[in-house]
Amino acid sequence: MSDRLKFAEDVVNDLQSTGLYNEIKVIGSAQGAWIEIEGRKVLNMCSNNYLGLANDPSMRQAAIDAIEKFGVGPAAVRSIAGTMSLHEELDKKVAEFKRVEAALTLQSGFMANCAVIPALVSKGDTIISDELNHASIIDGARLSRAEIKVYKHNDMASLEEVLKGPNSGRVLVICDGVFSMDGDIARLPEVVELAERYGALTMVDDAHGEGVLGENGRGIVDHFHLHGRVDVEVGTFSKAIGTIGGFAAGSAKLIKYLKQRARPFLFSSALTPPDVAATIQAIEILTASGELVEKLWENGRYFKAGMQKLGFDIGHSETPITPVMLGEADVAGDMSRRLFAQGIFATKIGFPTVPKGKARIRVMISASHSREDLDFALEKFELVGKEMGIIK
Repeated sequence: MSDRLKFAEDVVNDLQSTGLYNEIKVIGSAQGAWIEIEGRKVLNMCSNNYLGLANDPSMRQAAIDAIEKFGVGPAAVRSIAGTMSLHEELDKKVAEFKRVEAALTLQSGFMANCAVIPALVSKGDTIISDELNHASIIDGARLSRAEIKVYKHNDMASLEEVLKGPNSGRVLVICDGVFSMDGDIARLPEVVELAERYGALTMVDDAHGEGVLGENGRGIVDHFHLHGRVDVEVGTFSKAIGTIGGFAAGSAKLIKYLKQRARPFLFSSALTPPDVAATIQAIEILTASGELVEKLWENGRYFKAGMQKLGFDIGHSETPITPVMLGEADVAGDMSRRLFAQGIFATKIGFPTVPKGKARIRVMISASHSREDLDFALEKFELVGKEMGIIK
């Protein structure tokens, strides 16, 4: 019998030979500034746990309490028999936090994009998307069967040229709020102004903006004071919030519509009670104080200044995300391995996550990092960078 899966083996072999194979390490502890991998304690520099909430004691207790009352699973999709009072409470908390009329929580940020985009546009309509938008936006756009047009990254002249058309049907402009691989921020006020001028809907995926931008981490719309002008905000709880899940937020009429037409809401089970309860607690923490957000930015500024002083190319990030630009995937892989040997967990990022020739180590700073942690990281980056001839 012929090996019908030989193509898969060939692809893996090719990835390994070109340095693009993704070696996945297994973590044996809770997420935090320091974690356990392969029996070793290492400094975590690649987690999206921006605010250190993934192991917050009050959130753990909220999850435990929810299990005691509601059990571990919702047992159905929300539209049939899976909506619990906890889900309704979380929807309300998200809407209040984002300063919108209503919100709908879903299973993940990826699922939120796959829920919202095909519900807003379909065959015969047009999507206009930033060229560096996240894969979940790209996949959600493909699922919609709308025509997809791409504008150059954060280039408003390019966006306007595409908006001028001709474009068919409803037109939806989509961009990330914070672009996760480079750390730069969308020019959202200009995006919104252009979309309004040409009668297009607007959507922003703020996965890396929640907990980072805006008052107490409310996100990019709050950061730019654009409330009421962005048609839909999509986001995730899996990064700064520290849990799992996604959401869509906007007008009451939008959310009412999505409850009838968003397929992941209609055909996939709801979030589990402990996840929902922990997320509610996280939102309450952020609503009460912006202290963690301020610490995140303080840490980000300190680390980025240190890396620049050492001579590393850290791109043009406007947020605590710190891309250490290295070019080739094998170089990034080698640096990641050397850093791990020195007690730093910082994974390489290569194609297809970023274009070929733009591989990097993406350092994710957290509010949970102490000044001593950051100094330790800078010391090890300097050591490895000099060993490899990346810095002098």
